[in-house]
Amino acid sequence: MTIPPSSPAKSAMDGLYAKLTVAALVFFVVLEAVYFVRSGLPSYRDPSLDFTGNVIGRDFITTWMGGRSVHGYGPALHKWFDPSVYNAALRVMLGPNFPEHFWSYPPHFVLFTWPLGLLPYLPAYLLWCAVGLALYLLACAATVRREYLLFLAAAPGVAVCIFFGQNGFYTAALLIGGFALLDRRPILAGILFGILTVKPQLGILLPIVLLLQGRWWAILSAVVTVGALVTGANHLFGPEIWPEFIEKVVPQQRWLLENGGGLLLLMVSSVFFAGRLVGLPLDLAWNLQGLVSFLAVAAVIWTYWRRRDPVLSMALLVTATFLASPYVLNYDMVIFGFIVAALRQRGNNTALDHALAIAIWSLPVTMMLFGAISVPIAPLMLAAFGGRLLWRLSKEGQVSEEIVETAPRENSASTAPAEETPTPASIPA
Repeated sequence: MTIPPSSPAKSAMDGLYAKLTVAALVFFVVLEAVYFVRSGLPSYRDPSLDFTGNVIGRDFITTWMGGRSVHGYGPALHKWFDPSVYNAALRVMLGPNFPEHFWSYPPHFVLFTWPLGLLPYLPAYLLWCAVGLALYLLACAATVRREYLLFLAAAPGVAVCIFFGQNGFYTAALLIGGFALLDRRPILAGILFGILTVKPQLGILLPIVLLLQGRWWAILSAVVTVGALVTGANHLFGPEIWPEFIEKVVPQQRWLLENGGGLLLLMVSSVFFAGRLVGLPLDLAWNLQGLVSFLAVAAVIWTYWRRRDPVLSMALLVTATFLASPYVLNYDMVIFGFIVAALRQRGNNTALDHALAIAIWSLPVTMMLFGAISVPIAPLMLAAFGGRLLWRLSKEGQVSEEIVETAPRENSASTAPAEETPTPASIPA
């Protein structure tokens, strides 16, 4: 499963990618400048409101509040699971008109974020973004060409993740690191996959892949890691933490799926939310989601039933994950920057492949723009990208079989080495 680095010759598309990188950086800088001109400079110590009435750093407020609860600033962590208690605490700090927020993370998420509660809000937010981006780029640098790192850092998914103070950097680093280590360090890979359960919807298809490939050490390591995290949260936060989470947060997430509006409708990439966006009945939207989820699972099973190109396979797995889960947001799409860079460096992409890659790279922003006019492009683009990946995987399988069938029999008396066929199928999996 190791994704091998490669160094193909410069392609004619490099100029276009360079222009996209500059355009994305300019877009992000201008957007942030306008945002802070309208909102004013944030306070160093306390959360500051922007011109929309929300807090600067948006969703990071939940990460920070979870850390503060561990250190005795406000109620215990499990109290935040009750929306009335959580929002009352926020409005004491940020005013009576502060928009409603919900706690959505499993309790062991706080095992990794509690130090942030010791810091004032602004330094904690900046540290959260800086460390996350650094870990993401570090994970990417082990696989993709170094000159692609600016392209990765400038990706629209990165801008969205920073703006919303989200954890897409961290989940992307866990996925990339896990796959990079599967062959050499399966136990460590399993630990990374176990930690990914802080965002379980991003790992829903991983068990299928690990089972099909017989990655038993990675599976055992992931199970032990999850058990340790669950036990640690239970020990540190009290035995009521998991029953409270299941009784309050899980039903609340189902309610948000079916009733959440505003920006949420523009940021979730699933077929279910696409149905909601265009006004389909909930039952029909759920049925469509079930069908697409089934097809996504089938595509992953077909891809990993035997060894195939590792770059295309991982790209298919990530794409299928976004199609299979009803609740994955655009700030989770940081991982697609890596996918596009890894595909780009393979050196055998057509114009259609580049067009789809650029569309997926820019999707975290474009899906919101199109969503504002009730056009749900995210599942359409993901389906097109996934379909193209399946086509490429099937064609490479045919090429590999033709090479085996037409290759001349090796003369056992000959000592001359056979020439290696430079096909993508020869990449180690």
